[in-house]
Amino acid sequence: MAEENDYGGRLKVLLGIMVLVIVVLIGRLSYLQLYDGEHYRELSDGNRIRIIPSVAPRGAFYDRNGELLVENRPGFTVSLLPLSAPISEEVIDRLSDLLKVPQDEIHKKIKAHSGFDPIRIKNDVGADIVTIIEEQKKLYPGVVIEVQPIRKYLYGTEGAHVFGYVSEINDEELKRYKNDGYKMGDVIGKFGLEKIYDKEIRGTNGGNQVEVDVSGKPVSVLGMKPPVPGCDLVLTIDQHIQAAAEKAVDDQLKLIHAGAAAVVVMNPQTGEILAMVSRPAFNPNLFTFGISEKDWKVINDNPFHPMDNKAITGEYPPGSTFKIITGTAALEEEKVTPQEKILDTGHHWIIPKGNADGEALGWINFTEALAHSDNVYFYEMGNRLGIDNIEKYARMFGLGEQQKIDLPYEAKGLVANRKYKELNFHDDWYLSETFDASIGQGFNLVTPLQAAVVMGEIAADGKRYRPHVVKQIINPDGSVKKEFSPELLSTLDVKPDIIKVVQGGLRQVTKIGTAASIFGPNFPVDIAGKTGTAENPHGKDHGWFVAYGPFNNPNIVVAVIVENGGYGSQSAVPIGKKIIEAAFGLDQPQKPQQKKQ
Repeated sequence: MAEENDYGGRLKVLLGIMVLVIVVLIGRLSYLQLYDGEHYRELSDGNRIRIIPSVAPRGAFYDRNGELLVENRPGFTVSLLPLSAPISEEVIDRLSDLLKVPQDEIHKKIKAHSGFDPIRIKNDVGADIVTIIEEQKKLYPGVVIEVQPIRKYLYGTEGAHVFGYVSEINDEELKRYKNDGYKMGDVIGKFGLEKIYDKEIRGTNGGNQVEVDVSGKPVSVLGMKPPVPGCDLVLTIDQHIQAAAEKAVDDQLKLIHAGAAAVVVMNPQTGEILAMVSRPAFNPNLFTFGISEKDWKVINDNPFHPMDNKAITGEYPPGSTFKIITGTAALEEEKVTPQEKILDTGHHWIIPKGNADGEALGWINFTEALAHSDNVYFYEMGNRLGIDNIEKYARMFGLGEQQKIDLPYEAKGLVANRKYKELNFHDDWYLSETFDASIGQGFNLVTPLQAAVVMGEIAADGKRYRPHVVKQIINPDGSVKKEFSPELLSTLDVKPDIIKVVQGGLRQVTKIGTAASIFGPNFPVDIAGKTGTAENPHGKDHGWFVAYGPFNNPNIVVAVIVENGGYGSQSAVPIGKKIIEAAFGLDQPQKPQQKKQ
């Protein structure tokens, strides 16, 4: 009897445990269904629903007159989309042979990939590749063809250093921009305006929500989010002037057998850049999806560095263009009057530094000295001013600092001064170095942009405006997102009548002075200018020319430098003249004037 009771008790315990297990299972099932049902439903959908991204087109670039400069064209991209299973080695091997892409490179891209985004293997493939993959789908499971917008620079090398280029983001950039929403495979701006305004012009990617079967093959589109194009940029560039400047530079370099030059064309009243040229150049279309070794070798082996935007990064002795600053300082500090005549015997009487080719102009005043770029006269101005005053006025003109242009890698240049020499050479300052500084030699270095700004300040009666290349940022709906107005950076602390004297001297440069043989008194537009020849310790002298016009109401400044071009009057002035002719429509066929009845 006791055994039967013990057996019955055990049976009840076992039964209770079974009931408890069943209750727990039912409770857990109810919890999963009622409370976590939505979560697991999403996980289930995740096994059969994929988001395939759609790349947004970058914003276009237009010149100031609405002419299209940079746009996008459609192109085919071969990508991997491992929806249900990893891509097999067999497919990778087959794809490597078809696309001529190393297997190691494909594996690297697969390893760096995360999420369900397509793994882009090769961009801008031809129609023959697309046809093979589409016709042999069974041999390429997980391989898809995407249609992507591809950057197109309509004028090739023209404006390359301004527009810049785009290319796929690399590992280092991905780390740097990890908080900005960039992913591996994204195309980003690497140089020029493409880099500076990348966030504004890159747009917002969209995507298709697709349902796939057990093999990973898309069977239906459940939803679509269209990509939002990036903002367009309206530039201050005038394409007609830009093209004329490019051609003028190329023609002149070929004529005189020089290898490098730079040009800046600017409106001195606003700071708007109308044209910018740097030679040699590169074709930004080559970089969009990675430049070939062959093309890169051509660029990399060029001793004149095509990738440098010499207009803003090139630092050169300003040569005689610096006499604008020395002359302004001497007049303002009352070290000389416009009427005082100084004897030029060919050499200065303290230190035997003289003019080019031993030229002697005799007794000359300020206007004559500036017009004929007389070294001896300006040596004496340096002697009277001293290096500290020369430094003061050079910095007042904005030299030795960036001009804050909306392009990357702008150089600061260098203003000759005592402190620089002491820190770098541990030596005292000498009068001969003041003489050198007074004519733009020695430690002085300027960029072509800075040379344009200095001339622009004289043209604009002492005002210095921030140079800029973008005029407007336009939203995809056509509305103006941002407009860039003239920004005054500084004003010369110089009396207006002093600036008038300097302006008059510069005007005579093109009438009777060093640029007269190219312009002369009968040139249709009244132009002020200044030539320069900068000594170069590494080879032949550099040639300079800066100018503005029309004289009474200037709206254009031109700065030209030709590396190793020799005299500026022979190498740089012809380029400047062609640019000015284009700016004022003198390069167009002129309509014959009708005779008055």
